[in-house]
Amino acid sequence: MPPIVHVWNVGRIAYRPALELQKHLVDNYKKVIDDTSLSCSTGDVLLLVEHDPVYTVGIRNKDYDSKEERRLKELGAEFYKTNRGGLITFHGPGQLVAYPIMNLKNLEKPGVRCYVSAIEETIIKMCQSFGIKAERSPHTGVWVSDNKICAIGIHASRHITSHGLALNCNTDLKWFEHIVPCGIEGKGVTSLSRELGMEMTIGRTVPHFLRSFSATFNCKIIPFPEEKAKDILQLIS
Repeated sequence: MPPIVHVWNVGRIAYRPALELQKHLVDNYKKVIDDTSLSCSTGDVLLLVEHDPVYTVGIRNKDYDSKEERRLKELGAEFYKTNRGGLITFHGPGQLVAYPIMNLKNLEKPGVRCYVSAIEETIIKMCQSFGIKAERSPHTGVWVSDNKICAIGIHASRHITSHGLALNCNTDLKWFEHIVPCGIEGKGVTSLSRELGMEMTIGRTVPHFLRSFSATFNCKIIPFPEEKAKDILQLIS
């Protein structure tokens, strides 16, 4: 039987509560690993969210001082330094952000590199289902020609993952004009809507994404328990 991943479609949420939600799930997962008598963990969870406008920076953040932070905030976005890999990117309305909270040891090919490659493959296959030729490049993420359609930045602690991917569906790409996305000069960004010439909302994209994720990670996706979701949101609020 394939492993189970619980998908929790959170919807629109600010960045800080999403960080707190990830932390809660990661900490809970670690507790159960340390003490097998505990049964409060839901195991692997795939969080799906849409953020309010926010710029986030990964662990290589020395180029983003208080002046740069202030400049970006004046655009109407939040700004956060995080513990994920990668440099700066944007999250906002029209962008499907997925945060897999997973145990790397449970994957068919354990390890961070294989995990990132599987995330890339998930998006590449999903894009192919739309007739979009997406591919990898020497830079992390998924690209359509020289334009990034999906950014990836993860963190792993004691084999438990957090952070994840950001797929541009019908995102306002003008937000990216104020930064060098992921620190890569001379490259652009694109979205499903731009590539398809039609409006691709997050709602229309999610079923395709989940099918591709399930196939790539060879897992069975089931909904996250509603009552447990309510309890967790109350705990972190």
